[in-house]
Amino acid sequence: MRAVVVREFGGPEVLELSEMPEPAMRPSSLKLRTRLAGVNFADVHLREGTYPAPMAPPFIPGNEVLGESDDGRRFVALSKGGGYAETAAVHRKLAFEVPDIVADRDAIALLLQGNTAWHLLHTDLRLTSEDTLLVPAAAGGVGSFAVQLAKRVGAKVVAMAGTEAKRQLATDLGADAVVDSSTTDDLTERILDAAGGHVTAAMEMTGGDVFHATLDALSPRGRLSVYGSVTGTQGLVPLAQLVGQSKSVTGFWLPSLYPSRTHLTESMAALFTAVADGWLKPLHGPTYKLGQARQAHADLATRLTTGKVVLDLSL
Repeated sequence: MRAVVVREFGGPEVLELSEMPEPAMRPSSLKLRTRLAGVNFADVHLREGTYPAPMAPPFIPGNEVLGESDDGRRFVALSKGGGYAETAAVHRKLAFEVPDIVADRDAIALLLQGNTAWHLLHTDLRLTSEDTLLVPAAAGGVGSFAVQLAKRVGAKVVAMAGTEAKRQLATDLGADAVVDSSTTDDLTERILDAAGGHVTAAMEMTGGDVFHATLDALSPRGRLSVYGSVTGTQGLVPLAQLVGQSKSVTGFWLPSLYPSRTHLTESMAALFTAVADGWLKPLHGPTYKLGQARQAHADLATRLTTGKVVLDLSL
């Protein structure tokens, strides 16, 4: 089968299109003929060797696939690598049959990004209609879902994005206010101005100055959920600020829910229903051929994309 292989950690150039044997099947495995493979920041970190659960080269990246089983049914599945290939072996408990009414491109967007947004809001932050939520990268995969899901709850949404086009997209998705995140100058003040002086819940995935500006903008007793560090910049959380203002900072990583019997089953059912009902609209990004994985990674890493980026195995 054709597959993209990483034989050493590095930049996009280490992604090699190769002929590989089909994956070994276990009793718990479901074999899928891949139609679409999702491309995510997690794949970039995996390729670089900076992912929280690293894989030793050589390996096939790709943590989400949409494919067809031997009996002709469509499934979307989360995996620990192996997605950038014509055939994938996925664990049955992390595979979800796609309802006929849900299109391929919509279904694959729900896996990592839809589930992450869902659990950030409902499991970690426990968002309510009384909250004002700050959403970073609001035109991206997780952010665009978060804006829509938060508005469904009835929360006020302040969206951050780096370009005028992306801020307009966030507004179109329902954001109540937008903030230019292309510079960190006076970011805390601009967030508070957009939010009307009150931010009770926030998502964060950038790190560095953006993290601290977000934490500073958070109201007393506010909650901040960190689900990434795109810049790779880490630092100490100011304990005096947490204690003095009763702020809370938690971390969230979707794979921590994989062992659960209920969390992902329930969220996938809710997300499928929301798409079928028409109020949740996955944001489609660019499509690349399997042999264009290098370009897909480069475009994603340099923020040239919006929405769900996929490799289409039919091209």
